[in-house]
Amino acid sequence: MGPLSGFRIIEVVGIGPGPFAGMMFADMGAEVIAVDRPGGGMAITKDINRRGKRSIEIDLKSDDGKTTFLELCKTADALFEGYRPGVMEKLGLGPDEVAAANPKLVYGRMTGWGQTGPLAHTAGHDINYIALSGALHAMGPKETPPSAPLNLVGDYGGGGMMLAFGLVCALLEAQKSGKGQVVDVSMVEGSSALMSIFHSLMASGRWAPMRGVNLLDGGAHFYGTFETKDGEYVSFGAIEPQFMQIFIDKAGLDASWMQKHLNPGEWASLKGELTELFKSKTSADWQELLDGTDACFAPILPFWEAHNHPHNQARGSFIEVDGLMQPAPTPKFSRTEPEVRHGPVKSGSDTDDILAELKSD
Repeated sequence: MGPLSGFRIIEVVGIGPGPFAGMMFADMGAEVIAVDRPGGGMAITKDINRRGKRSIEIDLKSDDGKTTFLELCKTADALFEGYRPGVMEKLGLGPDEVAAANPKLVYGRMTGWGQTGPLAHTAGHDINYIALSGALHAMGPKETPPSAPLNLVGDYGGGGMMLAFGLVCALLEAQKSGKGQVVDVSMVEGSSALMSIFHSLMASGRWAPMRGVNLLDGGAHFYGTFETKDGEYVSFGAIEPQFMQIFIDKAGLDASWMQKHLNPGEWASLKGELTELFKSKTSADWQELLDGTDACFAPILPFWEAHNHPHNQARGSFIEVDGLMQPAPTPKFSRTEPEVRHGPVKSGSDTDDILAELKSD
């Protein structure tokens, strides 16, 4: 009985960030109905993003399929799709047609470039969207081209999460107004919003207009990653002087370190010294020395091993569903606790049941 229990969300199944947003809704208790293409199947055989949902296969190009889809819309609170602009309109299932069937339904649209603008109809991927937003330029060492990150910033942060947030905002407004509306999610704009702190730092004179020399981009010795004696890696983020002092004391460094701490002119040489220092002990040694302190330290874990860490185990941060270890629903709630009702739904597994429900309505 998660906090969104009682809401019905239609997911026109696409790739990546769309199903992720659908998973977020399903985790929070909403009934998510994934509309799959007949014969489409699952590109990923164990797609965690399909957990907790129901699935109906509908041919949206057929007259019967369109009729079924609109009947389904009449029963729903929101739907979302991730096609290029105009595709749903060509199918006769755009916002106008859906609003005629259900004026209160919220219509979510997520694309890389947004529904309008000169690039709206062109192809792209996460790396292109975060390039245009300015996020990619800030990533990576100064001596190299910007580093291609995992597709988390554009697809999932700027896309899927912004879509979920936008839909919830519109659902809350619809409860007051009784009217639905279109939510236009652009991954360029979503990833740009994630960069707001860096716009603030630049405007405040606290960010140099180059990569790899700043406080949070690897330029500072006290915020980065380091290799240990046994070839493992650890993270270090002692920005504040009081936290750096704890590290200095634990690591046995002399007092001059504190005097140089926030002097950018010293960062490069201090980083070189820290690189050698971290290589003097194993990851386990550093964990024994720094775990449980305010030195802002943590070992760098492979994502497939993160569930073994005592902190993640204590909080139940990972769960096992159908033999597959995976991230647990998040965030946590004090009263309406989210849950995963079942593992990844197979395409069309609920088609007959959903059609029968529509007929009975």
